[in-house]
Amino acid sequence: MSLPAVTDLPSFRSLYRHGFFRAAIATPVVSLASPAENARETVRLAGAAAERRAGLVVFPELGITGYANDDLFFQHALLGAAETALAEILAASIELPLVIVVGLPVRAEAKLFNCAAVIHGGAILGVAPKSYLPNYREFYEKRQFCSARQALLPSVSLLGRDVPFGANLIFEARACPGFALHVEICEDLWAPIPPSTYAALAGATVLANLSASNATIGKADYRRLLCASLSGRCVAAYLYAAAGFGESTTDLAWDGQALAYENGELLAEGDRFAASSHLTFADIDLDRLVQERARLTTFNDGAVVHRDALTAMRRFSIAFDPPRGEIPLARAISRFPYVPSDRRRRDERCREVYEIQVQGLAQRLRATKLQKAVIGVSGGLDSAQALLVTARAFDRLGLPRTQILAYSLPGFATSEQTRQNALRLAHGLGVSAAEIDIRPAARRMLEDIGHPFARGEPLYDKTFENVQAGERTSHLFRLANHHGALVIGTSDLSELALGYTTYGVGDQMAHYSVNASVPKTLLRYLIAWVIEAGELSEAAAVAFAAILATPASPELVPAREGAVQRAEDEIGPYELQDFNLYYLSRYGYRPSKIAFLADHAWGASERGDWPDPLTALERHAYDLPMIKKWLEIFLLRFIEQSQFKRSALPNGPKVGSGGSLSPRGDWRAPSDASAQAWIAELRQNVP
Repeated sequence: MSLPAVTDLPSFRSLYRHGFFRAAIATPVVSLASPAENARETVRLAGAAAERRAGLVVFPELGITGYANDDLFFQHALLGAAETALAEILAASIELPLVIVVGLPVRAEAKLFNCAAVIHGGAILGVAPKSYLPNYREFYEKRQFCSARQALLPSVSLLGRDVPFGANLIFEARACPGFALHVEICEDLWAPIPPSTYAALAGATVLANLSASNATIGKADYRRLLCASLSGRCVAAYLYAAAGFGESTTDLAWDGQALAYENGELLAEGDRFAASSHLTFADIDLDRLVQERARLTTFNDGAVVHRDALTAMRRFSIAFDPPRGEIPLARAISRFPYVPSDRRRRDERCREVYEIQVQGLAQRLRATKLQKAVIGVSGGLDSAQALLVTARAFDRLGLPRTQILAYSLPGFATSEQTRQNALRLAHGLGVSAAEIDIRPAARRMLEDIGHPFARGEPLYDKTFENVQAGERTSHLFRLANHHGALVIGTSDLSELALGYTTYGVGDQMAHYSVNASVPKTLLRYLIAWVIEAGELSEAAAVAFAAILATPASPELVPAREGAVQRAEDEIGPYELQDFNLYYLSRYGYRPSKIAFLADHAWGASERGDWPDPLTALERHAYDLPMIKKWLEIFLLRFIEQSQFKRSALPNGPKVGSGGSLSPRGDWRAPSDASAQAWIAELRQNVP
C-alpha cells in the first residue's frame, strides 16, 4: 500500500510535521506614549520569536502606544505616531516568517477604536476592534473608544490600504491544518459570551487576547480561571498577553501576565512583574483540538444553536509556510499519560481510582444480592489489585472478608515465588484462601484433544497455554456456582488492548471485571500508593511489595534454560504500549505522530520528570527504531487481531476519560478491521 509523497513536509522531528503549532506571547517593556520605541521593541521580540521557530506572536493591548494614555488618545500626534510605528512593524514583517498581532488605537468612521492588527508578510490581514469596553472601577474606556458594535463598515483604511475590520475575523493557515486564529481584547474575555466563543463555534482553534488588565491581589488566579474555562468550553487554545512594566503607575500596577491554555490545561505561563521584555512559548496541539471537537456532540450542537451569529464570521487565508528543519517539541509529554508525575495529583488519582472500583463492585454485589465472591489470585499485579478492591467493597457493604474466596490455581509453569505471593496476600487481607492444582485437569484436557504434550513432547504452543487459562476460569465459574458467589475478573486495560487474554473460557471473562479500564502502568502506582498509605496490615504490605517486584508473566510456559516467560518479550514493554494506547484510542493520532511523541517522551531517560517511586534502574529509554517496532505490533494486535475479545467484555467500572475499551463505552470498532492503513502510515512516515 502506498501513501502520498511526504517530501514536501517538514522534517519528521519537526513539531509542525505532527499537527503542533508554536505560539509566542510577548511581554515587552512599554514606553508610554512613545510608538517609535515600542515599534522597535515589537520588532525585536518578533524576531526573537521567529528565531525560536514560532508561527505566531501576540503582544499586549494597545502595545504600540501603551495602554494608560487616557485622553492622550485624542491627540493627533499620538495617533499619527502609532500609524507610523505600525508601518515600521509592517515593513519588518516581510522578513519575519510568522504572524504578528499587535495592539493600537485606530481611527475609523470618525470614531476611535481599541484594536488588534493581524500582520504577516508585509500585509495587514485584518483589524479586530474591542467589543466590550469596561466603564467601571479604574477603567473608563468609553471616554475614548467605541465598541466594535458601533463600526458600520466591514473594512477600514489603514496606511493607505483597505483591510478587513470587525470582531468577526478568523485567519486560517492552510499549510498548518487546524490553525484558525481569532483575536479579542481584554474585557471581551470577561463578557458572559465572549466574541471568541462564536469564533470557536465557527472553527477558530487559536484564540488570542491582547490585554492590559492591571494587577491586584488575587486577579492573576481569576485570569487563569477565565482562560482555562474558556479554552475548555471552546475546545481551543487561548493565548493571553497582558501589559507589564512601563505602563503608568499613577493609580495602577501591571504584572505582564502571559498565559497559554489548551482545552482547559495550562501549557505555559510567563514571569509576572518582570522588569525586562520576554517571550513565553507554547506548542499547541491542533490535532487534539480538531479531534476533540469532532467527538463532542455538545460542541457541534452549540454551533447549530448559534447558527445566525456564526454566519457573520468572515474567514481569511494566511499564506503561512511552517518553518523547516528539525524543531523539537518544547511542551512536556508525560511518559506515563495515565499516571501524573506530580505526587499530589497522583495520590488524588489513586484514591479516586480505588473509590470508583470499590463503588462499582459494591453496587454490583448489592444488585445481585450475592454475599460471596470468587477470585483467582496468581501472585501478580492484576489479581492483587482486584483482591484488594474486593476486600474494600466487602468492608463497605459490612460483609466479612472471609466470604471472599481467593483461589491459587497453579499450573505447569507456576513458580513457587508467585504461588507464595498469592497465598501470603490472601492471608494478609484476611480472606479465605485455598489452592486447587489445575495440572491434572489440564493434562486430561490435553490428552482428550490429542496434544503432543500429553505424550511427553515439550510442545508449549497457544493450545498448551490456553488449556491452562481455560481450566482456571472454568474452575472459578463452577466454584461461584457452588458457593453462590460472583466471579471477580482481573484482566486490565493494557491486556485487553493487546488481546493478551484468553477468550471466552479464559481470563477475558468474569461476572464483573474491576480492572477493565485500569492500565498496567497505573496498576503499579496504585499498589505502591496503597503500601505507602499505611492502610494495610504488615503481612499484606510485605506481600504487595513482593508482587510489585515480580516481572509480569502469565506463567503458562515452563522456564527454558532458566528464562522465565515474560509477557513483555512478546507484546512489548507495557509502559510503551500504554503510551501508544492512550494516544491512539483517546485522540486518534496518526501512528507517525504517536512515534514522534514517544521519541520525545522516551528517547532519553535523563530528560523530563519521572513519577516516584521508580528507581534509576527502572527508568528506561527507547530509540526510534524500537519505538517503531513495538508500535507496529501494537497496531496489529489492537486494530486487527483482538477487537473480537473486547466486543464481548463483561461489565466493569470506567475509571478514566477515554480509558475504557468496553463496546458500551468509549471504544467501538469492528472485529474484522484491517490495520494496514495504520501500519503503512507508520512505515512510510517514520524513518
